[in-house]
Amino acid sequence: MKKIEAIIQPFKLYDVMDALNALEINGMTVTEVKGFGRQKGHIEVYRGAEYQIRLLPKIKMEIVVADSKAEEVVKVIISKAKTGKIGDGKIFVSDVDKVIRIRTEEQGEGAI
Repeated sequence: MKKIEAIIQPFKLYDVMDALNALEINGMTVTEVKGFGRQKGHIEVYRGAEYQIRLLPKIKMEIVVADSKAEEVVKVIISKAKTGKIGDGKIFVSDVDKVIRIRTEEQGEGAI
């Protein structure tokens, strides 16, 4: 099994979610996060005063899928989250050794 963590632009969340639902990806965890990468934030003007925004709002999606679906999920996230501009985000893929559904104690891919 693979855990896919995607950091994306907030306005792209529902596009990505709809595409993943079409792939029958039934569960994910979504968290509002803040961070920065190469863009290092930006400057905004409020009531005539400039101030620097160093941490930008992003969305972190966490999805655990069977090994066979991992590449397809990554491709869908890229296609739906990509704007071609700096700040589109990152995707991290890592191995998952064990999954347990608490309610039924089911383990493995069946617990996803």
